[in-house]
Amino acid sequence: MTDPDSTKSDLLPPNLDANLQSVLIARMAGGDADSKPVDEEEPQNPDEPAADGSRKPVVLVTNADGIGSHGLTFLVEALVREEQCDVQVCAPDSDKSVSGHSITLHQTVSATSADLKGATAFEVSGSAADCVSLALSGSLFSWSKPTLVISGVNKGSNCGHNIFYSGAVAGAREALMCGVPSLVISLNWKKEKSQESDFKDAVDVCLPLINAAIRDIGKGIFPSNCLLNVEIPTAPCANQGFKLTRQSLWRYASNWQAVSASRHPTAGQFMSMHQSLGIQLAQLGRDASAAGAARRVGAQKKIVEIESVAEAGKPGQREAVKKYFRLEFLEKEQETEDEEDSDFRALANGFIAVTPLYLDLQVEPEIQASASDWLAAVIKGAEQAPEADV
Repeated sequence: MTDPDSTKSDLLPPNLDANLQSVLIARMAGGDADSKPVDEEEPQNPDEPAADGSRKPVVLVTNADGIGSHGLTFLVEALVREEQCDVQVCAPDSDKSVSGHSITLHQTVSATSADLKGATAFEVSGSAADCVSLALSGSLFSWSKPTLVISGVNKGSNCGHNIFYSGAVAGAREALMCGVPSLVISLNWKKEKSQESDFKDAVDVCLPLINAAIRDIGKGIFPSNCLLNVEIPTAPCANQGFKLTRQSLWRYASNWQAVSASRHPTAGQFMSMHQSLGIQLAQLGRDASAAGAARRVGAQKKIVEIESVAEAGKPGQREAVKKYFRLEFLEKEQETEDEEDSDFRALANGFIAVTPLYLDLQVEPEIQASASDWLAAVIKGAEQAPEADV
């Protein structure tokens, strides 16, 4: 655990840093009442309302790795143990990592109660964004606006361009779009170095930040109009402290590998059940009109395949070939040197990187000017073209 005295005041917004310091001191003091800041309230019984009739703040937990993931389990256990909030969970029923901000439309989504001690939990047959959207709709829980949404703890870094692929970030972003403050927490998991217990350590080092966020939201001084992307280094307990960072341009290298149809289980099953796609199309088109058949042939030309599946004895019928590929993300060295305040560089240096992410996608003035010049030139060229034809 990082010594609170080593956390520099310029690494986080002043108000968040001040509360982070107080929570750390209180935790290190073992909960001694004399060591608590003056404005820190005594925790209340989760089953009893406060003196003014209000209840504990509600914290919604979600993720993209699935409700059974170690990161979510350790996070929920810690929040329940802290007794600072009412913990509610709405998470995918299976791994929905790298799903981006996908949502389920025109299909039924199921929500099944799940057993997570001390929390009310549902597992949902959708993405992280689906889970948060459903939870905040008022249709699943008795409330529609929790105090805070936490997405995580995610298995793997969400630095740089990863935020666009990440289902975990999308869950936090969905909350922000609905006007609810949110955090996304990720552990920089390394296959050869990391172990299950690292998730518990990641949760422990983040609890002061989470508790400070809950308290500051109640006071109306939590950073608004942004979500906080919290990146935990591979060795959480050896972290160098919290550091406010900027999103870098770091990204994985995409590696598409061709997969043989004989090694693709779906392809093998399909080929065993149907001798060819041509036979299937012929059966479907048996009663179709000539125009309908022509449309099917046109559509068939768009298919890209690996196996020749055209029906024998059909002159003029185009062979269709279907190919299978598998995508892998490979880590690569940075081509350009990142600034010291970038998320990637801070994480590599052992810091817990805290990056504000915004919904406002306004571009830099010079990029706006460049696009304006280009569009003006295109319009001018289009207007001059008819004159040249005269």
